[in-house]
Amino acid sequence: MKFLDDPPRFLFFTGKGGVGKTSIACASAIALARDGRKVLLVSTDPASNVGQVFGLSIGNTITPIAAISGLFALEIDPEQAAEAYRERIVGPVRGLLPDAEIASITEQLSGSCTTEIASFNEFTALLTDSDGITDGFDHVLFDTAPTGHTIRLLQLPGSWTDFLDDGKGDASCLGPLAGLDKQRTIYADAVAALADQSRTRLVLVARAQRASIAEIARTHTELADIGLTHQYVVVNGVLSNPDGHDALETAIHDREQGVLAALPANLRTLPIDEVDLKPTNMVGIDALDSLFTASTAGEYGAAPATALGEIVDRPLSALVDELAANDHGLIMCMGKGGVGKTTVAAAIAVALAGRGHQVHLTTTDPAAHLADTLDGSITGLEVSRIDPAEATATYRDRVLTTKGARLDEQGRTTLIEDLKSPCTEEVAVFQAFSRVIHESRRTFVVVDTAPTGHTLLLLDATGSYHREIARQMGENTNFTTPLMRLQNPQETKVILVSLAETTPRLEAAGLQADLERAGIHPWAWVVNNSLAAAHPTSALLQRRAAAEVVELTAITDRAERYAVVPMLAEEPVGVVALTALTGSAVSGV
Repeated sequence: MKFLDDPPRFLFFTGKGGVGKTSIACASAIALARDGRKVLLVSTDPASNVGQVFGLSIGNTITPIAAISGLFALEIDPEQAAEAYRERIVGPVRGLLPDAEIASITEQLSGSCTTEIASFNEFTALLTDSDGITDGFDHVLFDTAPTGHTIRLLQLPGSWTDFLDDGKGDASCLGPLAGLDKQRTIYADAVAALADQSRTRLVLVARAQRASIAEIARTHTELADIGLTHQYVVVNGVLSNPDGHDALETAIHDREQGVLAALPANLRTLPIDEVDLKPTNMVGIDALDSLFTASTAGEYGAAPATALGEIVDRPLSALVDELAANDHGLIMCMGKGGVGKTTVAAAIAVALAGRGHQVHLTTTDPAAHLADTLDGSITGLEVSRIDPAEATATYRDRVLTTKGARLDEQGRTTLIEDLKSPCTEEVAVFQAFSRVIHESRRTFVVVDTAPTGHTLLLLDATGSYHREIARQMGENTNFTTPLMRLQNPQETKVILVSLAETTPRLEAAGLQADLERAGIHPWAWVVNNSLAAAHPTSALLQRRAAAEVVELTAITDRAERYAVVPMLAEEPVGVVALTALTGSAVSGV
């Protein structure tokens, strides 16, 4: 692999969710450790599954991977990091201040801004080795979060440094920002490390799919713009040896080769590696050891005849029938990045609009591509995106026009400095999301949410808002908050989108548990891109299909209702293609 030739100390793996960053990062860590290096593998993804891949409980402490000498792993768990961060601030004053004051400080530190800062502090500590945590490691590999979160994370060192240089003013999230002045030198060192190609290498991971390649092309430019220019490309899961007898396999191969032949110009200048699609999931040391070896048709073998038993026909159209029985409501598609939430959300929205309903399809995902997926329009369907930058600019303008108009020059200057805080984005996006929830009282609103970690942070902001309103108004006062609408099954239908693979299924199951703790009960599951449901005939795809059966059973045993969407020969892009997923007739295209 070119990206592992003479690697620097730090390697970052980034790309669109679901492309296999964790598998590539884990296999790379194993390869370097087997070469006699001491390696630390770090996940900065809020939805980390490094522990699942190795079959270990890792968490927020450096953990040795016993099966591989010299390999250690660490997951920066956002909640653990935030709890430790809160305790560092609250602990010293507990017992010195009144309980009401402690409660107020704790509430200030309960939002997603605190979570982001806490995780970021741990990230920079590793990158700069300010606490001596990475001392003695030859390489530190970062399995980063999906692209939108990664860009945000990598921009934060410069963002916080600029913010501190300008003076933070009277910040609205003053609690979470406490102590940031002490981090000034560490953040400056982090910026230097990220931009130094002798210390840092970026590995852009993609699938041979149009949206995935487009994502890393944008990522390449965005990272280069902030000084991270030493980049490599890995195209994962390439179907390299079609047997020529399975129409689905041939179609997938031809589609992938077409995508690779049309790589954007800015990627063609980078070193590129291709990793073959394997017959099994990348879970366990043996599977990871085989990831970087070339595949041969003879290694696949035949799938067990009993494994590919009867796949229950559960079309997506059945869920749409049930949803369409009402004339409005909030439909939220959630799940791990890369499972096809955008496709499923778009297909549901198109189907509802095709049945004569007014539908607003929107996304909170910074890496979503709704316009590319729809590739057209339909009567009754409105499409939008909650863009963080746009929402923040709108929020700043509104605050300056209202609150700022009543301030003197000094007060307005302070307010402007306040609004430069990176925490302002949290408030702005939350307000935009709240408006979407309100709109669903009179029309259908289908939300293509961000990957799981982002979604939970968004819902956490919603929960913080609910608690604040309840405290101010009193529990016995009649009021309705966004969280209350999300908890009402008559108003909100949460659909968990997954693949019939171990990691996405476990991720969706964990998300269901988190939602239920917040009083939100998922309405249905959708298993997307199922090979088992497509009934392939090639040895490679049959082996992968057989591996799905256990996962499908685990999902059907858990879900109250579900749908299974088969793998298609062509990508479901465009209004007409999306209707094929639900069997809906569409007019007004």
